[in-house]
Amino acid sequence: MWRIGVGVLGSLVLAGGIVAIPYPGPGWAIVFVGLAILASEFAWAKTVLRFAKGKYDAWTAWLGRQNLLVKVLVLAATAAIVVATLWLLNAFWLVAGWVGLREWTWLQSPILG
Repeated sequence: MWRIGVGVLGSLVLAGGIVAIPYPGPGWAIVFVGLAILASEFAWAKTVLRFAKGKYDAWTAWLGRQNLLVKVLVLAATAAIVVATLWLLNAFWLVAGWVGLREWTWLQSPILG
């Protein structure tokens, strides 16, 4: 039962971290915590954690060596992902209702509209 509980908890934390990666905040930290929880009981998770930390460190080192234009482009791509997912999840339409802007129908998600 303990192993199943660790597996469920670790998987939930990992999934939440993956969802949070493009958003401001500790997305990658949550991913690593989820993997660490899983690694406490599963050998495969320890391997994945080591691999993921290495790739994350390599990515941040690479980005740190880039010029300002590349850094701005990465920031713009991240912002575009955040805006697109918020729009698709109908967050803008929800807020539009709070502030009385329901006539702005372009804020409504084409998926959840």
